[in-house]
Amino acid sequence: MVGGRTPGTVGNRGIVYAGEGKVAIQDISFPDLVLRDGPGVNPKNVGRKCDHGVILKVITTNICGSDQHMVRGRTTAPVGLVLGHEITGEVIEVGRDVEFIKKGDIVSVPFNIACGRCVSCREQNTHVCLNVNPDRPGSAYGYVDMGGWVGGQSEYVMVPYADFQLLKLGDKDLAMEKILDLTMLSDIFPTGYHGAFSAGVRPGSTVYIAGAGPVGLAAAHSAQLLGASVVIVGDLIPERLAQAKSFGCETIDLSKHDDLGEQIEQILGIPEVDCAVDAVGFEAHGHGKGKGEAPAAVLNSIMDITRAAGKLGIPGLYVTGDPGGIDEDAKVGTLKIRFGLGWAKAHTFVTGQTPVMQYNRYLMKSIMSGKAQIAKAVNATVISLDEAPEAYQAFDKGAATKFVIDPHGTLAR
Repeated sequence: MVGGRTPGTVGNRGIVYAGEGKVAIQDISFPDLVLRDGPGVNPKNVGRKCDHGVILKVITTNICGSDQHMVRGRTTAPVGLVLGHEITGEVIEVGRDVEFIKKGDIVSVPFNIACGRCVSCREQNTHVCLNVNPDRPGSAYGYVDMGGWVGGQSEYVMVPYADFQLLKLGDKDLAMEKILDLTMLSDIFPTGYHGAFSAGVRPGSTVYIAGAGPVGLAAAHSAQLLGASVVIVGDLIPERLAQAKSFGCETIDLSKHDDLGEQIEQILGIPEVDCAVDAVGFEAHGHGKGKGEAPAAVLNSIMDITRAAGKLGIPGLYVTGDPGGIDEDAKVGTLKIRFGLGWAKAHTFVTGQTPVMQYNRYLMKSIMSGKAQIAKAVNATVISLDEAPEAYQAFDKGAATKFVIDPHGTLAR
């Protein structure tokens, strides 16, 4: 018996990458407190003991735009990789070295996997932990080249370093009452907030958000929480722009306009903003009718329209390996960025994964108080595990929603 469970007696299902453009629901191993071999697991991580970890019964797990990059075949993710890094769950088993997290706790899991012991973690840079990924600093659940930690778009998942990483969400009734908001704490709310915060948004700021996907919408809501006077959101998809407009943002349809500064001037009276956020990443497209993929388009445009000495928050994902890149440079993450423009304007660039633990506790308090309405901002929509393949397809086509998977029908009940 392990924690009251006989190994092998409980099943587990998860969503796996099934090749370009496809995901599948499969029976996967029930997690234990050892990182086993499997698709995407770094050989140096195989057999890694995690007595400092816990097993979660997943309450909610969300589909992320970063997952879509893999599913589109735009990374080197292997077939069979269990997806999912946005996880909220109930603790059902604790490792022998876990002291403070208890069975029955409802917890949010930061998507960054962090040991809590290395120099980076001690400095709160948990997005570049030095001890969880043998290839390079930083790791995440269910993601390519991130060490191979099994993803959480599943019924059950193992989380290492539980005492350090997990954020308790109060008593169960309160947590479940706010679960659609709290599920965003694992990634997109801190990521959107990080984009706005690192861009220097403060009371009175004018802000441009590139991209009206869930992270862009979270960044827009975060900019409002930080006191921005005007938040402008640009995107190519009218439905997503309508969602941004629904909570008070100004919008620009980039499928119709190629001069972003001109459109901003129509809103603000001047063709520039105080700060900007790139919530698009490496699959960016050019602005205007009929424009195709242009991976540096967003970075160059936000440098163009951000005032001198302004800051650029860049939570949008950029990768070092993109098999579908438009040219040989793009395939290795080398982009034609007008860095001279950014230098001349004395811009500050903030890039990389979001250090979720710097923000999630405070954002949780904002949710609990009713100040933050993140589920409404991103149009959270609950689906079952079996509906996930259809949701992936809808999201890939630009659905103006954040899909929240309910693996056990907990929310439905």
